[in-house]
Amino acid sequence: MGVRVHLVDGTYELFRHYFALPEHVTADGHEVAAVRGVVGSVLSMLEDGATHVGVATDHIVESFRNDLWDGYKTGEGIEPELRSQFEPLEEALVAAGVTVWPMVEFEADDGLAAAAAVADADLEVDQVVICTPDKDLAQCVRGDRVVQLDRRKGRLDDDAGVRDRFGVGPESIPDYLALLGDSADGFPGLPGWGAKSASVVLAEYEHLEAIPRVAEEWDVAVRGARRLAATLNDQMEDALAFRTLARLRTDIDVGTVESWRWRGPTDRFAALADTLDAPGLAERAEELAASKQRT
Repeated sequence: MGVRVHLVDGTYELFRHYFALPEHVTADGHEVAAVRGVVGSVLSMLEDGATHVGVATDHIVESFRNDLWDGYKTGEGIEPELRSQFEPLEEALVAAGVTVWPMVEFEADDGLAAAAAVADADLEVDQVVICTPDKDLAQCVRGDRVVQLDRRKGRLDDDAGVRDRFGVGPESIPDYLALLGDSADGFPGLPGWGAKSASVVLAEYEHLEAIPRVAEEWDVAVRGARRLAATLNDQMEDALAFRTLARLRTDIDVGTVESWRWRGPTDRFAALADTLDAPGLAERAEELAASKQRT
């Protein structure tokens, strides 16, 4: 039986738990509820049978993309109580024995994409599960070998799922986002282009450069085609720049699949769990490690 790899968007999980859980302030005044929640969630994955797990995080929010587009997302506006948990989450997961990729030049999404590419190329791997609902990661899906899981909704998307969700295949997701824009990442797309028009046109042509510059040459019927074609023709340089922003990088050293195998918590985890007022996390990790050794 081959390996099933689980890749987790640690920043998304931290945000999700921060807004879902009641606050928990330690005796020394640190808010830690989200850290506790994410570590517990990753342990649940391991308890459910995950063996090779990697977590990518935004060590800082800014990345090389901020040099490419002035309006790209920054850390401005993030609540201090949430921002203060970024590094403690990384420290807690590492102490728990989990592989963590803290991104500085790149983003967590790039780390996940790079790890998915490494795992996809490993002949020992049966499946790669990218755990995030982020639409950017849909570009990494490959058949039913590399899939995307929204753990909160329980939705698992393979290639067919991506096409059902967006109307285009994984290879066209950067082009789709270039036309549509991505408000979460801070780039606007092209005026007039929406989800319907982008999906219909890219389902036919796949990539921006293949779209005829004149609407009369389009083989698909789209409302306002002349205006959309003119906009694309006039703003192709911007569209290509947006696609560069949306296209995830895979040229990042994330190690090997075998290096992501969970082998139990480190000796530091029990003490760190105490600082989180969560000794139960250490107990769970130790019990799980012992059970894996028995099997």
